Amino acid sequence: MRLRCPGEQCHHLVSAVGARLLFGRYHGTLVHMTDDAKLEIERVQTGVRIEKRILKVLKAFAEYHDMTLGDVLEGIVLHAFDGKTPFSPASLERIRELKKFYELDLDSSASHRLKEIKSKGRRGRTAEK
Repeated sequence: MRLRCPGEQCHHLVSAVGARLLFGRYHGTLVHMTDDAKLEIERVQTGVRIEKRILKVLKAFAEYHDMTLGDVLEGIVLHAFDGKTPFSPASLERIRELKKFYELDLDSSASHRLKEIKSKGRRGRTAEK
């Protein structure tokens, strides 16, 4: 059975058997997802370069929530485009734990100030030309 949360007020998704799953900042009544509620999209493969520890945190967060990395990134971006936070307090706590585990000491103040260093990649190539 597929369930979806109908708005931005949902905090937990509840399965048909009553198990609670933390998911974003959503809190509200669950409704059955019908075919007309699905949005058909076209996804493309991309080769985005991203800071190594940020990627580790994102991948671990996605795995924890049984989501794909792409789904997490799409959710973050769509919330940001609407000026909303994509994370619940519990998710933010999980992210703090993951940042500590992966030694990610960057925060939003580092945005637009990151400069890639030259490093040996696979097969001896440099990361920056």
